[in-house]
Amino acid sequence: MSEVPASMWHEAGIGSFECPTKLIFGVGAHERLADLVREHASKRLLVLLDPALVDSAIHRKVADILAQIDVATVVLSDIDVQAAFERSRERHAEGIVAIGGENTIEVAKSVDLLMSSLPLISIPTTAGTRAAVSAEGAAAILDPLTVGPMPSHDAAHAGIDAFVHAFESYLSKRATVFSDALNLHAMTLIAASIRVFVADRNNPSAALDMLCGSAMAAMSFGVTGLGNVSCMASAVSSLFPVPQGLASAVCLPHAAAFNAPANPERYARIAAVLGIDGSGRREAKGGAQAIHGLRALCSDLGIPPRLRDVGIDEDRLNELARRSFASDHSTCNPRLTSEQDFLELFRSAY
Repeated sequence: MSEVPASMWHEAGIGSFECPTKLIFGVGAHERLADLVREHASKRLLVLLDPALVDSAIHRKVADILAQIDVATVVLSDIDVQAAFERSRERHAEGIVAIGGENTIEVAKSVDLLMSSLPLISIPTTAGTRAAVSAEGAAAILDPLTVGPMPSHDAAHAGIDAFVHAFESYLSKRATVFSDALNLHAMTLIAASIRVFVADRNNPSAALDMLCGSAMAAMSFGVTGLGNVSCMASAVSSLFPVPQGLASAVCLPHAAAFNAPANPERYARIAAVLGIDGSGRREAKGGAQAIHGLRALCSDLGIPPRLRDVGIDEDRLNELARRSFASDHSTCNPRLTSEQDFLELFRSAY
């Protein structure tokens, strides 16, 4: 039997898909925390808290809920894996609650691993936290009431980052019919709500769409992998103090234009998701329409158009290209990309 080409993985061959994380979502979903803790009969919890949330309403609400069910807690806001692990072990923690953005939840996941997989409950406070979807036995609470305090620029960067996850997962060589369903709906939710959410983080409908879209993308890209945008953004963030989401947003239109010839039919679907008329010769026009929609989205959100605008040095472009080419994500990208190709992409984005 002949081997199925990687580019056709979503159409034929043997695939797999799983997402073991339990998701609780909706306005006021944080009130279900007590039920989740009771499910595991946890009486001693390590609570990892983003430093910016020490005096926040969500922290007070969580503390009240845990106190009402007589659960002892150790709260750490100085987020460090080793210190959190040692404190968790000293206090014989029976579970972990993480409240915050991606860094906080990633630390919680690392501590959970070191503690041989305790029950882990994540409460993301940014609408774009890929870390909320994690391992078996974990749960994530997606409550739009928790993301209201986000600054508008953080909301824009995190939201675009979540869109990129769905976008690249949909275009991945490893895409399947299951990942397609999640990614198309994730892009639809995010594209329809991100402008409203950035303008008003207290809009519960837009916030919930962003949280759910982000979670759907995270479920999928763990299976499919990502692509050139993520390669480039990771390289930028590793060398410069630029948030991953902002780097993704600046690189997105350039990497998208490079990949468009590899799958015009999928680009036509993406153009439709972005609200651009796809009638007529859809496949021929799909790439240009989708890229136009991506540029318009970034512009509407106030994303700087060039890497030079976010503090990238031109003399580091070669190093950025080397790091991008070495990334595992490049193997999932729909179009073969050489180190020279990455250099040209960075020059274009610069």
